[in-house]
Amino acid sequence: MLIGVAIAAVLLLLLMITYFKINPFVTLMIVSVFLGVAAGMPFDKVLASIQAGLGNTLGFIAIVLGLGTMLGKMLEESGGAERIAKTLINLFGLKKVHWAMMIVAFIVGIPVFFQVGVVLLIPLVFTIAKETGISLLKVGLPLVAGLSIVHGLVPPHPAAMAAVDIFKADVGKTILYSLIVGLPAAALAGPLFASFISKRMRVVGVPEGFADQIKAGREDHEMPGFGITVFTILLPVILMLFATIADLTMDRTSQMFAILKFIGSPFMALLIALLFAFYSFGFSRNFNLTQIGKFCDQSLPAMASILMVIGGGGAFNKVLLDSGIGNEIAKMASTMGLSPIMLAWTIAAMIRVATGSSTVSMMTAAGIVAPLVANSAGVSKEIIVLAVGSGALVLSHVNDAGFWIVKEYFGMSVTETLKTWTVLETILSVSSLIFILLLSKVVA
Repeated sequence: MLIGVAIAAVLLLLLMITYFKINPFVTLMIVSVFLGVAAGMPFDKVLASIQAGLGNTLGFIAIVLGLGTMLGKMLEESGGAERIAKTLINLFGLKKVHWAMMIVAFIVGIPVFFQVGVVLLIPLVFTIAKETGISLLKVGLPLVAGLSIVHGLVPPHPAAMAAVDIFKADVGKTILYSLIVGLPAAALAGPLFASFISKRMRVVGVPEGFADQIKAGREDHEMPGFGITVFTILLPVILMLFATIADLTMDRTSQMFAILKFIGSPFMALLIALLFAFYSFGFSRNFNLTQIGKFCDQSLPAMASILMVIGGGGAFNKVLLDSGIGNEIAKMASTMGLSPIMLAWTIAAMIRVATGSSTVSMMTAAGIVAPLVANSAGVSKEIIVLAVGSGALVLSHVNDAGFWIVKEYFGMSVTETLKTWTVLETILSVSSLIFILLLSKVVA
């Protein structure tokens, strides 16, 4: 009966979001109540479970998301993203500019949302396409591939960080594994696929209506240096990796171990990076404290909707656990002999295709799979986090906001977007799954 309730809850979730177009957060709240009551939980326990799940999830992720969003805004306002792009384009040359765009997106995408990254970097794509005559697809698809894979797999992105928290995985190991998996997947779906498909599509130049996106750009002296920009962006990642190295190599009673674990926690790593960005992207660029404060204020409204969805997902996951449904799913999966990796990927992929939201699919799949992983020996929790993120990228289509963003910026029809962006996302998902399965043979 509990399994049937879980299936009904997921179907209700999909129906409300896709057919009735109800806000995902409101949907998650309604479905969480339905799930708890239908599973036989007392009313007061249902409410307590929802409150605890939402509060515990946001207590962790809200700090990370807020600090990361501010860091991304500082990168944008300082010209740091433009500096990275121009430096790598000059380094790679025009013949390999599509590879440069993938790396630009991978680096810049670490502290910013997918949509923000597209808006931030698309003027560079337009400029390169117009000045060189290179197909817009060949230059632009590697950009969205790099942004998308980071969005799905690499902490401190919010959904990935929430999955790390749900599975109780190590954030440093997750970052390391996500880089091992993400870079080759982005290469396949980005530069390699772009080179293939751009020869077979009519999309070449900058679409009409976006001419104002092409700007001369900042002068050299108006941007921070390349080294300091990359260091600032990667500083939280470096600090979190230090904490993982300390876990693996140091005496846990030593003072240095305590220090590295402290500064390598996601909260402290991002706080330190943001404070450093106030100098590297702020004071050194002649911004004063008032302007820096204004940038931070401007960054916060953009994260409200995703924060609420993640909180709703946390409530749904908590009800799944407290009702006993999670354990029943784990028992059923164990008797069927399903691989935890394939189970995580498949559940996330199904919800992604149905809802169009990678965040909703990651949160829901993580809640369903977590009890199974908790009782499975020899399964890396970090690998399961990546499997959920990989499944949440597959087959983006007309119910995904990212689909329409790419369609409009590239001036494509719906059919052309399906042939390019949808295929790209599926290549990202399937190839990253293959790399995850290979990595799981090495990582226990």
